[in-house]
Amino acid sequence: MSTAVLDTSIGPLLRDWREQRRLSQLELALRADSSARHISFIETGRSRPSEEMILRLAEHLDVPVRERNVLLLAAGYAPRYAETPLHDPALGTLREGIERLLQGYEPYPALVVDRTYNVVAANRGIMMMLDGVAEHLLAPPLNAMRLTLHPQGMAPHIRNLREWRGHLLAQMERQIALARSEAVRALYDEVAAYPLPETGDHSSHPEEPVPYFALPLQLEHNGRTLSFISSISTFNTPMDVTVAELAIETFLPADSATVEYLQSLRP
Repeated sequence: MSTAVLDTSIGPLLRDWREQRRLSQLELALRADSSARHISFIETGRSRPSEEMILRLAEHLDVPVRERNVLLLAAGYAPRYAETPLHDPALGTLREGIERLLQGYEPYPALVVDRTYNVVAANRGIMMMLDGVAEHLLAPPLNAMRLTLHPQGMAPHIRNLREWRGHLLAQMERQIALARSEAVRALYDEVAAYPLPETGDHSSHPEEPVPYFALPLQLEHNGRTLSFISSISTFNTPMDVTVAELAIETFLPADSATVEYLQSLRP
């Protein structure tokens, strides 16, 4: 039995990214101030691209920072972007800034996740949302997707679970398409297979239209229904793989009742 061997040389890798972005050689060449002939020579191995050309093509192909290092290594160059552990002293200023941001957002929920949705920081508002979550899901590392979609997690308390679940799975699908992460693919397969809890309102067609400007997370808490709009932020032009893969998610109250309730929880 023969075994297929993945070609990890620079030409096929760049071609794969170009095809994934659905660009022709000519379209990519025009964007990168090159020629279709030169792009063709690179992809077929007839020409070795410079480090500058690889980074320019990667920029126009929207290749994630981690994968740009892979491209450079495949062409025989050193990685351009460091991958500094978040606990490293070099990222101390970043950690302090994130902590101030999360605290400043209280009493509204906010958290920071890495590329596989592991929670690396969270404020007290998030702790409120985790009331009733099974202990085994709260053991480190906490994973935002598992916490939300597991039948013993937040899922039984989410009133619009089908809609919110669909939103999260679509978000993961977009990330898989962008970064081709096997870890995220494995997580997607896991959480997509979770059965829907028997409790809660899981209708995919609410009786009344949702009176919000974006899909809300509708969460039952202490006999109330709290409504939040989620927003995700990333860092502009990161030069470190770790920083590039951090995402800050904040939950904005979607109605006055949620605002009043969260304000009442202030110490």
